[in-house]
Amino acid sequence: MCALFTLTASGEKVTVAFKKRRHDKSAVWCVWASVVRVTCRSTTIIRKSAKLSKPSSLVWDSKMGFVAAVVFAVCCWFSHGVAGQEEPIQTFVIPHSHMDVGWVYTIQESMHAYAANVYSSVTEELSKVKERRFIAVEQEFFRLWWDTVASDTQKKQVRQLIKEGRLEFIIGGQVMHDEAVTDLDDDILQMMEGHGFLYETFGVRPQFSWHVDPFGASATTPVLFALAGFNAHLISRIDYDLKDIMQKNKKLQFVWRGSPSLKSQQEIFTHTMDQFSYCTPSYLPFSNRSGFYWNGVALFPDPPKDGVYPNMSLPVTKETVHAYAKTMVENIKQRAAWFRTNHVLWPWGCDKQFYNSSVQFNNMDPLMKYINQNSKEFGVTVQYATLSEYFQTIYQSNLTWEVRGSEDFLPYSTEPYQAWTGFYASRNVLKGVARQASSRLYAAETLFTRYRISFPDGPVAKDWALDKLRVLRWAVSEVQHHDGITGTESPKVADMYLQHLLQAMMGAEELLAALFLLPHNLQSPSILGERYPTKADVDQTLEQHVIVYNPLAWNITTIVNVTVTQPSAAVFDDDGQPVPAQIQGSAHSNATYDLFIVVELGGLQYRKYLIKFPENSKAYEAKAVSFERRSVKDRAKAGRRLLPVLSECYELLFDQDTNLLHSITYLEEKRRVMITQDFWEYDANGDVKAGPISDNYIFSANGSAVRAYKAVEMEIIPGKIVTEIRQYFYREESDKDYAYSITTRVPECFGTKLPCHRLEQTYSLGPLSLNTEVVLRTSTSVKNNRTLYSDDNGYQMMKRTYRKFTNNTLARNYFPMVRTAYIEDDLSRLVLVSDRAHGVSSQTDGQLEVMLHRRLWNNLQWNLGYNLTLNDSSVVRPTLWMMLGSVSATSKLYQREAVQLQHRPVVMPIDQPQKPWQVKEPKRGSPLRSVVLPPNLHLLSLSIPGWNYCSNHSVHLSHIQSGKDLHSQPDYDRILLRIMHLFEEGEDPELSKPVTINLKEALQGMGEVKGVEERSLTGTWDIASLQRWKWKTADNLEKDNKQQRRQDDDFTVTISPKEIRTFFVHFVSRNF
Repeated sequence: MCALFTLTASGEKVTVAFKKRRHDKSAVWCVWASVVRVTCRSTTIIRKSAKLSKPSSLVWDSKMGFVAAVVFAVCCWFSHGVAGQEEPIQTFVIPHSHMDVGWVYTIQESMHAYAANVYSSVTEELSKVKERRFIAVEQEFFRLWWDTVASDTQKKQVRQLIKEGRLEFIIGGQVMHDEAVTDLDDDILQMMEGHGFLYETFGVRPQFSWHVDPFGASATTPVLFALAGFNAHLISRIDYDLKDIMQKNKKLQFVWRGSPSLKSQQEIFTHTMDQFSYCTPSYLPFSNRSGFYWNGVALFPDPPKDGVYPNMSLPVTKETVHAYAKTMVENIKQRAAWFRTNHVLWPWGCDKQFYNSSVQFNNMDPLMKYINQNSKEFGVTVQYATLSEYFQTIYQSNLTWEVRGSEDFLPYSTEPYQAWTGFYASRNVLKGVARQASSRLYAAETLFTRYRISFPDGPVAKDWALDKLRVLRWAVSEVQHHDGITGTESPKVADMYLQHLLQAMMGAEELLAALFLLPHNLQSPSILGERYPTKADVDQTLEQHVIVYNPLAWNITTIVNVTVTQPSAAVFDDDGQPVPAQIQGSAHSNATYDLFIVVELGGLQYRKYLIKFPENSKAYEAKAVSFERRSVKDRAKAGRRLLPVLSECYELLFDQDTNLLHSITYLEEKRRVMITQDFWEYDANGDVKAGPISDNYIFSANGSAVRAYKAVEMEIIPGKIVTEIRQYFYREESDKDYAYSITTRVPECFGTKLPCHRLEQTYSLGPLSLNTEVVLRTSTSVKNNRTLYSDDNGYQMMKRTYRKFTNNTLARNYFPMVRTAYIEDDLSRLVLVSDRAHGVSSQTDGQLEVMLHRRLWNNLQWNLGYNLTLNDSSVVRPTLWMMLGSVSATSKLYQREAVQLQHRPVVMPIDQPQKPWQVKEPKRGSPLRSVVLPPNLHLLSLSIPGWNYCSNHSVHLSHIQSGKDLHSQPDYDRILLRIMHLFEEGEDPELSKPVTINLKEALQGMGEVKGVEERSLTGTWDIASLQRWKWKTADNLEKDNKQQRRQDDDFTVTISPKEIRTFFVHFVSRNF
């Protein structure tokens, strides 16, 4: 993702690479001055290729000559001042290749064009010279290379390089995950997948991060890395103006306490890369080629047969070595001035580099030797290094570091008009499918785990089942890449992600069906019993079976929706008892019906339901009441005719003169809040000559939003289980088809266990007009002063205070919403929880605005060249659940509601409507026992990872050294259990308290627990042996970074607010 420019000075062209940082004029001027010196010639910077900053041309006219001379003098003085230090600057040259798992090219294209060659050539070149180093980051490419390309000789070399510490795995996840729009579940999953492979295969456990390219930094990420056992964290992309200040004040390094509840318990030292980011500065004042990239630029689709790539740097020779050294040293000194220690991290590499490592190292080796031979003259020493070697040196400096609290670095801007807040809503369909796949994986993991514990010899083949799970784990992990779920990839890569997800989900559906339907042992019948045809009977009705599974470890009473093709129905549970149900015409099809069923399920339980389709329905048949179309011109009449819709929690008033929501009263406190919901759209500029543009990444509104419709229709379907309000929005008064819709479901839960606080809303948008960005605007009487709260990765809520900027205030006040957003005042709080990520803002007092869909095209050559357009013509149907109440009341609810929306019950029809079969019901043993955790604890993970490593680290290393094949026999008996406390410290008087549970008792519904061992977040560390580095901080808190855990006995644990605890659990074997 390197930005390349051509700079013309005195008739000479020079290629310059900047890392998405056009905004840093001081750095650019130093480079210009080095080339132009004091020559007063016209100089123009032209963008050649880049990902990210979308530059306009910068022109230097003759009036800037004097400025250039002054800046050059300042830069030179600054550099020589640093060189005067007694000790030379110690420079850690870290070779790396940034390998996007997606973005412009598919995984297959990247593997063929360059990725496989990176690991093949790096392995060969590191083996030749012991001083050489390399860090490997994204595991997906490495695993593909290891499994499909690497020879036995190369694998042996890799093991030796790892043993010597010269090849180091950093982060260790499948991908470098995005930090703004990913969910906590999936961040952990992709990291665990990579860590499990690395530990099983090599016995290594990554301890440092390299999060150089995600578009902003979440406060959740450092917490997760600390929980995984990391000693230091590295970030790069933060607001350009903030980075400038931090550089100036030498505050790019700090200790980050990402969680306000965990505080110093999970703090981590954090290094922020300077303005040059992770790419080597490539400008050479003595050449018209870029520098330090001797292997050039990767070619697609095929590597060149002659090995000659475009833009290969000028070789290092006797004639060029001094000029190269001078250029490198000047950059090192510039960077050294921004940090507190005399140690400089100098990343050597960029996107798609080191596919020809031989030419890279054969040029850098003599250059570094020359600098070290002249270190007294240069004031600099250089050495190849891994990231751990750099951080070890910083740690040993024993400095006292400032503490950063739980603030994040979101949103992210690279320039005044380049706010990277558009990707929060880009490719809504992909974001939705990614979360659906994650939810289906969660359900399949928990059900298979229960099955294996209870029926280890059952007919569902364990190898087949684990293969299905691993394919879906891989697909869900892959799309978390920072150019994946963000929606910032090319269309063909988006299609690749969707294909991988959908195919893997089909495999998980097959697994779920097998677990539901196959008998648990060969002597017992299936859940459907023994079935055979009955004699023909013309009076017989059709019937269908549906299984509903609750994947959460809480008891639930909820409403599920089954799409059927018959207009009447009756529903019975597996005891033959009638179940409350309601049937009505579908909101989105004239050919189908929505059958709403009230289900009661214990934690991790499923039940079978029988649907009969008689002529006389036992389910309530709800009928729609339609209201005539109303024009926005009629707004003057608003508020005269209000229609109430009542539930046990709320009274909703709809205005018949506008067909819009008017207000909601939450009945417990009899407090009314004025609320209106409708659709607005921002007009996006697509012409770079006309001003700032919006694209996959960037939101740059061309003015304020305008109303996206001119008329509204409404119909209300009163029911006994749910009342549904459907609102249809038309672009023009005379349009036949609506452009947008809101479907609101109000549970009619009087006297039942159904929760009444949840208002379920589903929206329909699209296809959009080109260059429009559509938002759902909820306008209320809440006095929030434009302050909102949105979540970091579904883990914690962040306060988002409205800020005014000289430019681009609107876009820079958009924030990511992964699961939850709310506004509040002293009396009321309005909460929205979501089934996928969106952008959210509060542009005026009382307003909560959610960006739901974008369709964009622009003529920026960089976007066109890489096909990074967002001409998304899809129809999207996201879901939000809305809650209204006092701050104290909603504080008890929204965390659980967000989890329940993410992990709704799995509804699986297991046959088609057909004539009934005579059924010999199976003999009923004990029903599937429930597994229920306290209301403030969430079962974050319950799975069989399958990694076959010994929990004892020393024993595991001995297995690896003996050459034992650990991949061949997965471990099916080790269960991974992960439990999270949902509440922040002090958030609720009761629910925020630490919770003590006995795991043996809590899990007895699954089987008898015989052993529990606590592990790090990804399972690779025994928590008792994990001792992270202790960094000195300015507040002098006494702390012990050995993981503190309260465990009263072998099975009793105490979980404090926001803690995530991970365990390996072993059950007593059952044999049937």
